[in-house]
Amino acid sequence: MGKGKKSKPKKGKKPHKNKPTSKKYTKYKIEGGKTVHERFCPRCGPGIFLMKAKDRVYCGKCHYAEFTSKAKVEVKEEVKK
Repeated sequence: MGKGKKSKPKKGKKPHKNKPTSKKYTKYKIEGGKTVHERFCPRCGPGIFLMKAKDRVYCGKCHYAEFTSKAKVEVKEEVKK
């Protein structure tokens, strides 16, 4: 008897937040009148760039990853000394 549905107060619309831009222009460079681009993903094809990290390159779309070998890193450190 008298079992009514509890009502929650309505919150309303959330404010619009702008998404960060892609900044794809940072992936291209002009060298000697020729455009040079960063590495593309071998699975996704041209237009999808690979993210560079300290020890790997990674595709955020298909999760492809390539790891740089530690041997190359050690050789570079020895040359610097």
